[in-house]
This record gives sequence, C-alpha cells and structure tokens, in this order.
Amino acid sequence: MGRKAPERIGMVGATGLIGRRVIEISSETDQVRIVGIARREITLPDGARMEMFVADPAKWGEVFEAIKPRSFICALGTTWKKAGRDEEAFRAVDQDLILQTAEAAREAGVLNMVLISAAGANPGSKNLYMRVKGETEQLVSKVGFKRLDILRPGLLRGSRENDFRFAEKAAMTVAPLVEPMLPAKYGMYHSVKSDLVAEAALGLAMRRAQGRFTHDLDAMKRAAREWRAKVEKDREPEE
Repeated sequence: MGRKAPERIGMVGATGLIGRRVIEISSETDQVRIVGIARREITLPDGARMEMFVADPAKWGEVFEAIKPRSFICALGTTWKKAGRDEEAFRAVDQDLILQTAEAAREAGVLNMVLISAAGANPGSKNLYMRVKGETEQLVSKVGFKRLDILRPGLLRGSRENDFRFAEKAAMTVAPLVEPMLPAKYGMYHSVKSDLVAEAALGLAMRRAQGRFTHDLDAMKRAAREWRAKVEKDREPEE
C-alpha cells in the first residue's frame, strides 16, 4: 500500500519568521502540505511546496470553506514599531485580525487552531505587548475549537526576510551568554530557535486529542522532537 496523502494545514502569517520556517520545514516532508492565506502576494521561500491564496481578510472565511483544512496555524503578528507605536494599530493585527481569522476558520468547520503567542502573555500585565497577547489568548479560547494549542516562545532566534531589527539582533547575541545565569523561574523567557517553534506548531497541528493546551519552552521542545521523529519515520523505505 502507498503512503497516505499529506495532511493539509491552513496558515496565516506566512511572511513572518515563524510562518516562513513552517513553509520551509513542511516542504521537506510529505507529512503535510501548507495552504497559506495572505492579504497580498508574497515571495515564497525557495523550494516551497504549498498553496497560497491571496484575499482580503473579510474573505478569509470563504477561503477556509474552500480548502477545508482540519487545523490551521496562526502566526500573525506585528511590532510596536511597525504599528507606528499606536495601540489601536497594534491591536488591529495582534488581536482583532487574529480573532476575526479564528472565528472565520471555526465557522468554516476548522477543528484545531495553533496560535503563536509569546512568553509572559498575561491579560493583567502592565506591559502593553504582553497584555494584548494575553487578552488575545483569552478571546481565541472562547471561539470554540475542538483543540487549541497556544505556543509561548521567548525571543525568537532566526534570520528574518527583509526585516532587520537591531535591538533584536543584539539581544540574540547576548542571550546565550546571559540565560545560563538566570534563575530557573525565568526559563520560559529563554530565547528559542524559530525552527523549534515551527516544528512544534506543525506537530501540534496534527494532533487529535481535544482541549486547550498552553506550551512553554519545554513543551515546545517535546512537540518539536515528536515532529522530527514522525518525519524521520516517514523517510524510512517501505518494506
């Protein structure tokens, strides 16, 4: 008997660091095929094996209806700088668009959602970024997915496409030197490779158990290992 067809996974946020790594990593295996949804045409990574639909966000629900993925990965997000240091503009992407997309996906029959959030997300935080992330987690949790996986990575390490961030680059350089000296309670904030987060997101998108799950760094490492094991098994020659 031949191998089963790849599982189709929807994704929004293909232009970001995690989104692009999800595309690149998934393209190296026949386990899954990413079906991306974006607001504008984008340049895909070399060797990408996926489908991409471009539509106004108001029409994303129709795209979900058409592609019918069982699950989708939400890697949407902006930065305080890109939002012009305007709270309303920041919330428009990091909260409103994420919630609208989740609702559209669920209404179209999508059962599972994987949300890329951030370490320290807390609706009661005094920090605007963390507060918005926490509020968004709460709102998405009420949408009604059969399974919701929330990933909370710390500082992401990886190469961004046409998006140099000096402060972030400096932090990535210092982090490996400072993190080993931090108390254990700050372990959740440790920097993490974008590859690991992307692998965890792919693996979690394929799970079937129902519920709401929040994943810290250790949990993401476990999910990423499971994904890699599944890919290696898939590469084994059939008897």
